[in-house]
Amino acid sequence: MENNEKIQLAIITGMSGAGKTVAIQSFEDMGYFTIDNMPPALLFKFLELVGDPEKSDIKKLAMVIDMRSRSFFGEFITQLNELTDSQTIDFKLLFLDADDHELVSRYKETRRSHPLAANGLVLDGIKKERELLRPIKSFSQVIINTSEMTPRQLRQEITAKFSQDLTDTFRIEVLSFGFKYGVPIDADIIQDVRFLPNPHYIPELRALNGQDRAVYEYVMNQPESEAFYQNYMNMLKPIIPSYKKEGKSVLTIAIGCTGGQHRSVAFAERIGRELGVDWHVNISHRDKNKRKETVNRS
Repeated sequence: MENNEKIQLAIITGMSGAGKTVAIQSFEDMGYFTIDNMPPALLFKFLELVGDPEKSDIKKLAMVIDMRSRSFFGEFITQLNELTDSQTIDFKLLFLDADDHELVSRYKETRRSHPLAANGLVLDGIKKERELLRPIKSFSQVIINTSEMTPRQLRQEITAKFSQDLTDTFRIEVLSFGFKYGVPIDADIIQDVRFLPNPHYIPELRALNGQDRAVYEYVMNQPESEAFYQNYMNMLKPIIPSYKKEGKSVLTIAIGCTGGQHRSVAFAERIGRELGVDWHVNISHRDKNKRKETVNRS
């Protein structure tokens, strides 16, 4: 096959409840041949069939492979490496994620049981699944966090990312976190913003987070915030191309404050938006709702 005759393959995976059903429907709307719950053991047999021009005329293929497949990790990582090196398949791995509290809420609304919640506790199943999927997420070329998305918005995001040829797979992950919950082990660049005034001590801001306008403006309106931001971006922007040049496919920039709720979230949002003008950027907030979850459990 010539390069322009490559089969376009999108594999959809990620957290249960993060929107894989909506995703596979979106690919179907874009003209992809779609398969839900493809067993990994059958993946290459099917691709061999699709690649035979005498037996198939399929050029665009999307499939869901997730934790419903019992042999998920037995062969999937090896298969992903083989697909990446394929000369006949243009392969992209889409990972759908969502915050834990949002996944719990979705399961409660649908009254479904989590595939890994053997004891019936949805949150335990979510945490186990997240840990198991960690190596798959790090392999993914496209990550979408659906926590704040409606199904329509998810469809629009997928269409924007897959309706054109994404030849540049380099992406930047901008992550906020709380030092009290531990430093992200997969971060490439870590920046501490605990030197800034803490909105936690403002009663009307304590329950909010850095995505809320009042908190964002409080953080950014501090005299030291603007000077720090400009200096940090002047340092950060020139070095990003060097990470890409060295062959890195994912650059993770972690911004930390004490609890990961206010200052780090606000700065991650601002940094991610500016970097997103020139790069593929995903913004996520690891500990944004940790304090709320702790209060609710108590």
